[in-house]
Amino acid sequence: MKNLFISLSLILFMSVSVYSQKETTPTKTNSNPPLDGVYEPNQISNREPIPWTSLVKKDVMWEKRIWRELDLRQKINFPLYFPVEKVRGRASLMQILYDGLREGTIHAYEDDDFLVELPYSVLEKTLNTVDTVPVFDSLGQITGMQSVSREFDPSKIKRFRMKEVWFFDKQKSILDVRILGLLPVQMVNKGEEGEEFAQTMFWFYFPECRNLFAKKPVFNVWNDAEVKSFDDIFWKRMFASYITKENNVYERVIKQYAKDLDALLESERIHDYIFNYEQDLWEY
Repeated sequence: MKNLFISLSLILFMSVSVYSQKETTPTKTNSNPPLDGVYEPNQISNREPIPWTSLVKKDVMWEKRIWRELDLRQKINFPLYFPVEKVRGRASLMQILYDGLREGTIHAYEDDDFLVELPYSVLEKTLNTVDTVPVFDSLGQITGMQSVSREFDPSKIKRFRMKEVWFFDKQKSILDVRILGLLPVQMVNKGEEGEEFAQTMFWFYFPECRNLFAKKPVFNVWNDAEVKSFDDIFWKRMFASYITKENNVYERVIKQYAKDLDALLESERIHDYIFNYEQDLWEY
């Protein structure tokens, strides 16, 4: 009986020792990790954006400037919003723009004319806020106030506004489009009932962002074997949006002269006008 007790004690001691050793053993990042898949994946970091075709002013016989809004809460736009946190080399659209802004590879502008550049040293004070919160003791009484730094949260960006130009190239006989800018819209809580309000931030010049977008993978909901980049998403227009403004003499947006269903119908009217312009040029 005594020998059995000693044996059990020894086994228990060895188990605790092994467990403790596992807990204290530092982890090591494998420089040559095993293949996570059935083939060597392509290195998307070496990709370049698809070049735009050459264009001169004399070839543009018609042009229309359009402003759109992308709601990232729509299902087709989920690849632009998720993942909320970086995972396996993927990040959200706003996270990529935010990282590029901090690294200096892209720049921010005050408006969609892209004339006034905003340095990151100025934007940092707006993006990273400092809040004053109360300090409580063990009895729940407020004993003082303290400042808490809050870093910018890209997941709060649930909408983007986009400026683009539609034009007809008579040299190639095609109706084409080029995106000029992206404007993040931050959703903030205001009021006692916690309503969300849209707060615009600053503009990004889209042609400048294309080099960054081409090197960032996006989740492909149809095929894991086909690696798409953010540049592919915008190039192939794999997103949902609606028109909020067309270039007009009053410089007004649709919601200033149309509401609710009328605003939606006006957006569709502008879309159909652009599409039908090319069709009306041909004779059958």
